[in-house]
Amino acid sequence: MSDIILKIENISKQYRLGLVGTGTLSHDLKRWFYKVRGKEDPYLKIGDTNDRSQKAESDYVWALKDINFEVKRGEVLGIIGKNGAGKSTLLKILSRVTSPTTGTIKTKGRIASLLEVGTGFHPELTGKENIYLNGAILGMTKAEIKVKEQEIIDFSGCERYIDTPVKRYSSGMRVRLAFAVAAFLEPDILVVDEVLAVGDAEFQKKAIGKIQDISKGDGRTVLFVSHNMAAVENLCSTAILLENGEVKFKGGTTEAIDMYLKGQQFQSGSINSKFIKKVRILNKENDEVDQLMMGEDFTIEVISSGINEVKGLHLGFFIKDSFEQKVTAFSTAMKSVEVIYDSNKNDDTYFFKIKKPNLIEGNYKLDITVAYKTGGRLDYIDSAISFNVLAKDVYGMGVLLNSYFGKIYLDVETTLKVKG
Repeated sequence: MSDIILKIENISKQYRLGLVGTGTLSHDLKRWFYKVRGKEDPYLKIGDTNDRSQKAESDYVWALKDINFEVKRGEVLGIIGKNGAGKSTLLKILSRVTSPTTGTIKTKGRIASLLEVGTGFHPELTGKENIYLNGAILGMTKAEIKVKEQEIIDFSGCERYIDTPVKRYSSGMRVRLAFAVAAFLEPDILVVDEVLAVGDAEFQKKAIGKIQDISKGDGRTVLFVSHNMAAVENLCSTAILLENGEVKFKGGTTEAIDMYLKGQQFQSGSINSKFIKKVRILNKENDEVDQLMMGEDFTIEVISSGINEVKGLHLGFFIKDSFEQKVTAFSTAMKSVEVIYDSNKNDDTYFFKIKKPNLIEGNYKLDITVAYKTGGRLDYIDSAISFNVLAKDVYGMGVLLNSYFGKIYLDVETTLKVKG
């Protein structure tokens, strides 16, 4: 017996921009006339690719185009891609929220979906009533739902408010309850969109642990969409990379993430700031660079205006990895600043000299922040600049350290005392 639980064949979804249907009665009648005669829809032959950065040349756009893949029972499939790539549209089609324009979907078993916040909940019903409503939609009997009811309530952490109408819940409470309902009512396929980002860190950890239990312990299938590459790498056994509505890659999770990150533009972001004019990375020779060897000293140069003139105002930065995870940070509030006056300078320039950085090979971004020491941020520049750190045999033992070893390396002296 085949262990394929979900098969997607030639799925495409076409929209007409800004309109319902084809937008005109004549177009709708033409589409209907072709259909009753058994001919192909004439409007399927036209339409732009789903590239949001390009100006539209047609009224029609393909949100998805010729999507084909299979998912095995017990597999956790990550679906990644930029905003607008078609991830949420694909999940809505799989969840039967919307229908595909072309193609077929073959499934075995029940599908439970966790899409936008509050999807599948009736706002006037209480939390408990919505548990039974969702169970009924999945085809479960009242007795089957009753067995799972307390587990759902305990996991969601909403017991105090379980008899309160859902419309009075915060977005975080809705996500907690929705996830608990979807996970504990034992669907054969669980579809999870980016909504987990709404929950707090504690709940995200619980939810990821539950997804792992569902797939490994219970042998059920999970489709997981997220922009958190660390979560995707940790959770998913395989991944699909969507680009402009098409499958660009399907295979191992690490390879998919690498391809996704290589497609990102790791370049200096445009700086639109009252305080910051320019940010540069300088090597030991004070040349501007975007690549450094592991362990190489470098300087972050920030040309600013007005920060030094405001009492209590400080300049800082975060170094983030390619997964948008913070690696380290520094601020002038942490350590006194040596002030040098230069009559030839029209602007203030901060030089952050970083000695023996322990960053391991990879892509890094620099966020700049302007804030008061006591709290109160005046400016935050996301991805002000980016740079690459190249692998190196820092220990001299013939081993090139790369991202497999983490984000930082340690300067370690090892001593072995042997019995004599």
